[in-house]
Amino acid sequence: MSRSDSEAVRGAAPRRRGPEPRRGALPGRWAGSRAADAGFVTAEAAVAIPALVLVAMGLLWGLVAACAQIQLVDAARAGARAAARSESPGATTAAARAAAPQGARVELSREGDLVRVRVAAPAPGPWGLGLQLRGEAVALAEETVG
Repeated sequence: MSRSDSEAVRGAAPRRRGPEPRRGALPGRWAGSRAADAGFVTAEAAVAIPALVLVAMGLLWGLVAACAQIQLVDAARAGARAAARSESPGATTAAARAAAPQGARVELSREGDLVRVRVAAPAPGPWGLGLQLRGEAVALAEETVG
């Protein structure tokens, strides 16, 4: 018979292995070494939440930049339609600027029978992040048709 069996036979409590629990320690789930791990959840959340906020901000900025790109393409199309109808360069530029985001540059050029309109603007958001967005459209001048 082993020593622990003999102690159990004599009515003594079996010997515990490992450290004795602290007095006043929380029972159940928080007892022992798990109580030392309780602060890690707070530290991980403190790192994860700002990272998630940055990702969300990046996604929102991408969405706003995509909307501005669509506006630039629409502005170039409006300018090309106006130029194809043989409107004056001032009216063509005004048509493109009306559809473009604020601060956009409009360029008109004619290459043979084609009219080309380029519209460019800095990306929206904080300092534009150094990106230049562009839209371009080409139309056949109406005076050359038929």
